[in-house]
Amino acid sequence: MADFSESLAGRGFISPLRFEVSIDDCEVVGKIPQDMDGAFYRAGYEWYYPPKFPDDAILNADGYISSFRFKGGKVDYKGRFVNTHRIQKERAARHQLYGYYRNPFTDDASVRDPEHPNLRTVANTTPVIHAGKLFALKEDGLPHQINPNTLETIGPWDFHGGWKSQTFTAHPKLDPLTGEMVAFGYEATGLASDDLFICTIDRAGKVRREVRVKVPYVSIIHDMALTHRHVVIPFSGYVTSMERLKAGKIHWGWDATKPGYIGVMPREGSAQDMRWFKGPNRCHMHTFNAYSEGNKVILYAPFWDSNFFPFFPNVDGAPFNPAKARAFIRKFTLDLDSSSDAWQEELLWDMPVVDIGKVDPRTLSLNSRYIYTGFTDPQMPYDRERSGPRAPASVPNSYGRFDIQTRKIDRYFVGKTHGLQECTFVPRGNAEGQGYLIGVASNYAEMRSELIIADAEHLGDGDVARVILPFRLSSQVHGTWAGKDELPLV
Repeated sequence: MADFSESLAGRGFISPLRFEVSIDDCEVVGKIPQDMDGAFYRAGYEWYYPPKFPDDAILNADGYISSFRFKGGKVDYKGRFVNTHRIQKERAARHQLYGYYRNPFTDDASVRDPEHPNLRTVANTTPVIHAGKLFALKEDGLPHQINPNTLETIGPWDFHGGWKSQTFTAHPKLDPLTGEMVAFGYEATGLASDDLFICTIDRAGKVRREVRVKVPYVSIIHDMALTHRHVVIPFSGYVTSMERLKAGKIHWGWDATKPGYIGVMPREGSAQDMRWFKGPNRCHMHTFNAYSEGNKVILYAPFWDSNFFPFFPNVDGAPFNPAKARAFIRKFTLDLDSSSDAWQEELLWDMPVVDIGKVDPRTLSLNSRYIYTGFTDPQMPYDRERSGPRAPASVPNSYGRFDIQTRKIDRYFVGKTHGLQECTFVPRGNAEGQGYLIGVASNYAEMRSELIIADAEHLGDGDVARVILPFRLSSQVHGTWAGKDELPLV
């Protein structure tokens, strides 16, 4: 414990907070737009108790969900831990019981249960709204339903008994035309299993159809893409096995010899209709959007050059290579009429970006024009002295609107002592791109967090407003916006 406490002292801004809080009528600089009526939800992670192993993945930390409720030009903030089965066990024991990321063989004997690894989920990755419900997701277990007003955890959710996979993706896709949600679970039948379940959930929240397929090899399938006609499943590089887990290792290792795969299946198709395209080894983590054009599927994704998780070691023992941990916006063309299993690929911008970004949700699955994501602009100032000795050496300091048609980048710069977390798009009006970009900024100089709001069509004009919190927030993984008509908000 002493060694871990000492290591925490060096973490600065990301040291665990371990508190739940509500703030009414937050301090605001600027003016909150009156047409923003809804809530911005964030999911992230924080160790409630120190990890059992000091080299464990931060992805294994307990889930924390927070919200900014916008109404009438005012903003209220709440933050709570997701009350999973796992954190209940930890709190009862008053110490850490769970071992390495997604390896129940390393857990304390009192909770060790390899037959039900989904009970270990921390629900720390993505907030999702569907069928009038708010969920906290992580891909190693079931969704956890959350009260959208109090953020209290209601409990695991299996879609009225229709969801049969042990796992549920952190990134289901919502069809803006039909209101349906398409989702998947990998390692669906247990640890290291090669079963992938793909389901369509109707707008009322019931599973309408399920397809079960086998994957070419067991790997992280973190995200997917959706078109109005196809489901797109990408993965690459990460490997696991029951032997690896029983040997007491962290769930994933990186194998540079493994090819990348992108699976394409018609949304109303069967397992026999799944087409696996094969390409170079690369880290396939998140996607931006996709659309179908005739018998071609076009995918936009910020895939990494190689492994970008230093805590998932290379299986050949090679050291982690940060020079290859770079993500670029790429365009993939998958031709379903071609007899070749290769894809065509184009690098759209030669600058690295943050790989978690958004499109206007009204264009998801359709041919969209704009991509929104963060990046580090080296031309903009970073005051490392004011930010403090524990601040990162480099930070994402900008949001960009990347125009696929013109290749122009419109830029928002947050400030010279700030770093940006993932942006979220808030629609207004009727046309693509009309809306706001919102996201949390870490103010390293003052050790607190700020929610920035910018006009998505005028990013260069800077803030519309900032919501100022008197403390620093737990790290965010992903966020989402819910309008007043999507949830029973008060």
